[in-house]
Amino acid sequence: MTTIRFTNANVIDTRQGQVMANYEVRVQNGRITEISDTPLSGSDDQVVDLKGHYLMPGLVDSHVHVTAITPNFALLEVLSPFYVGAKSSALLKDMLMRGFTTVRDAGGADHGLAKAVEEDSVIGPRLLYCGNALSQTGGHADMRGAGQQTFEGCFCCAGLGRVCDGVSEVRRAARDEIRKGATQIKIMASGGVSSPTDRIDSTQFSLEEIDAIVEEATAANIHTMAHAYTARAINRLIPRGVRTIEHGNLMDEESCRLFLEHNAYLTPTLSTYDALSKEGIEAGMAPHLQQKVYDVLDAGGKALEMAQRHGVKMLFGSDLLGRMQRHQLNEFHLRKAVVPADELIRAATCNPADAYGHVGDFGEIIPGARGDLLVTRDNPLEDINVLTQPEHQLLVIMKAGKFYKNIL
Repeated sequence: MTTIRFTNANVIDTRQGQVMANYEVRVQNGRITEISDTPLSGSDDQVVDLKGHYLMPGLVDSHVHVTAITPNFALLEVLSPFYVGAKSSALLKDMLMRGFTTVRDAGGADHGLAKAVEEDSVIGPRLLYCGNALSQTGGHADMRGAGQQTFEGCFCCAGLGRVCDGVSEVRRAARDEIRKGATQIKIMASGGVSSPTDRIDSTQFSLEEIDAIVEEATAANIHTMAHAYTARAINRLIPRGVRTIEHGNLMDEESCRLFLEHNAYLTPTLSTYDALSKEGIEAGMAPHLQQKVYDVLDAGGKALEMAQRHGVKMLFGSDLLGRMQRHQLNEFHLRKAVVPADELIRAATCNPADAYGHVGDFGEIIPGARGDLLVTRDNPLEDINVLTQPEHQLLVIMKAGKFYKNIL
């Protein structure tokens, strides 16, 4: 693999939230090997002169559904997995071209899709996947309607999750997803918008079931992420070792205290509620489910403000479905009035690496980190809108040391 040396780079230190002026960075065999404020030697290097533009790590979206080609999950479960995979390829490529070099799938993607991306058979960000999210009967991944007695689909094919009940079943399900290569386990731990028979304010799974799932993930040295809206749901999860809480729109002050005490992370997903409220039905969501969006829409902004005020560590997440995934970068716009630019950048770079247990592997420009890099025209620390204009601002997109865009 060609050795790349970036020169005249203004390097963004994501942890400190500052610019290191006029640096050189070498990328070899897919990893950053050297970073220096003095010229690096290397006559065989491919030199890329950044001319004072800004070099930063690739972005990380911590909550995506790359196989969610429609917001109608009941339909998704009976579609051909070949069709879903083919349609997902376009969604993945678009994510990479927005600057996302790593994404964490929250239900639906599997080993095959992640492998295809790794091999470049499908162009997209590195894909971390939970496989099927775990759901109780009648929970957030049970897409059967109240009058439906049978299930026409297959829980091992295209779809969001799998249904399991009782300690032995959830333990077996977690072990099975781990067997299939899951990089994290997803727990559906409260009601949700897109599920037909649960309520937003319900808790899901017993404490014993949650403990069993977390125990299996911990044994495999991977983390757990949990879908949860209300304080009642969140506050029973964090002390049990769940690493990241997804959404959290209806959390309370006690939730914030628990986040800090247990070093847990919050993944707000404001962009999906904004998109669903505006075009959910047009995109294919059932009208009666779209009405559930309004139970959490306004609360999301209040939860973001509360979390920021308390110093809760946050991750960037979009959770967009179907064609609405084009609004992925809108998450920056929806948070910027509350969260400063340096913290927004941390939420989309080094915070995820920390949360996933991959400190130093991605999300910062240091020796040993992956060669996942972006070059922007302007400084996103001064204006976060830089990251929302990829066509104009992204001059270079590199993943694992390979250029996917280079217009310098």
